[in-house]
Amino acid sequence: MTGLPDDKIEIVRTLVSGAPDAVVSGLRKALVAADGDTALAGVRRVVEAEVADRNLRNKVLEPVAPLFAGDGLDEGRLCFPLAALPLLWRGLRASDPEGIARAAAVHADYEPGVSTVQPFDELVERLLEEVEAGTQRDIAAALALIGKAQPGGRAALISCLSIAPVVRRATLKLPDWIARTTQERAAAARLAYRDACRAGDDAGPRFFEMLSAQLAQRWTILRIVSAVMDHPAESYLSGSELAIFATRLMDAVDANLQAVASFDLNGGPEAGLKAAAIVETLTHQVSELESAIDLAREGGWGGRIHKQKQVLASTVERRLRELPKLLAAALPNHRVRVARAAVNEPRLTQPPDGRLVERCRALLNFAEGIRASANYGGFASTRAKVMEAVGEAVDQYVEDVLSLVKDGEVPDREIAAGFLRVAADFAALIHEPRAGEIVRRRAATAFGAAREPRGTWEDPARPL
Repeated sequence: MTGLPDDKIEIVRTLVSGAPDAVVSGLRKALVAADGDTALAGVRRVVEAEVADRNLRNKVLEPVAPLFAGDGLDEGRLCFPLAALPLLWRGLRASDPEGIARAAAVHADYEPGVSTVQPFDELVERLLEEVEAGTQRDIAAALALIGKAQPGGRAALISCLSIAPVVRRATLKLPDWIARTTQERAAAARLAYRDACRAGDDAGPRFFEMLSAQLAQRWTILRIVSAVMDHPAESYLSGSELAIFATRLMDAVDANLQAVASFDLNGGPEAGLKAAAIVETLTHQVSELESAIDLAREGGWGGRIHKQKQVLASTVERRLRELPKLLAAALPNHRVRVARAAVNEPRLTQPPDGRLVERCRALLNFAEGIRASANYGGFASTRAKVMEAVGEAVDQYVEDVLSLVKDGEVPDREIAAGFLRVAADFAALIHEPRAGEIVRRRAATAFGAAREPRGTWEDPARPL
């Protein structure tokens, strides 16, 4: 089979060059499986070349590349439109092909902290010159996009490029600075900060903005800010140019609190796990604020953070207290008269309501997901009481249904089996996975021993 003609390969090259990194990476992985397919050989070479070029670009422009994201319209943080990045790189390639070749040679065998970064810094310096001149066609187009996204964007980019070598070297140390702050590491961070500040009055905040863009959790940059400022008092940090990093984190806490309060139970287990992950993030964020800043006891930031902790605890507790009611709806009982007394008995006349079951699963997944953060979050006691109560309710429900099955008193064995499958899933979430398996084995035994031949016990993991 022959390969694609050159004109079609050129079309592929154009499409690939404009695709997001994730798409190009996924295409590369897909083409690995097509190794040996002659028709796709040309496409594979185009994709491999594009991946290699982007890897080089991201290494050369490492200090600024993460700042290019989306449309660049976020006024709350330093950013540039993503579409401008490939234009800047293309312009740099055209302006300094020899420099690109030297950087590619170093990048081929690059080892962090060992290999020289001089060719990378030289290219950034050349890019700075081209941006200041603004005459190269592709770079001029990139600057037009940046200026349209944010007023003063060109000046901000120039400032970022001017401190890029300092940021590059700091980025190598960033994992150590984030993991554990020692006097030696704090001193190194202060030195890097001072080096950056020599570039201008606004270079200090930009230094931290650029470092934060390198982090998986951008708000952890507050640790470096705290180290540089030697664990500042609230009154000092709030009046400095670096206050934005604390206020931005407090704003993020408020947004996450709202997300937990409003998470939709109809989203099922995935929604519950997502909300639980937000709660865990919240506890880390609040802890970050408390450990990074010497907070005032009343008012100001200290008062705001204290209130946020209270809101977190009350919000989670309110969601947890919904659980018994949801469980009762998903595993319904009704009152029946036995001799002279009225007792609760499982209502097995209708199959389980899938919507109610999913809502209960969502909240059970949420309750399980917040286990690790419960102590710090201040809702451990409520969680323990609620989980104990619903655990006892599920256990009793299982015993009651099994008793009815063994005595041949269930109206419909398939309906009873369906409720036991649900109860097994709930038991696994409330207690541990083994608890669900125990319920499933007991159910299988009960249905096998029951005298009534109608119906069978099927795999409890089967969807409703």
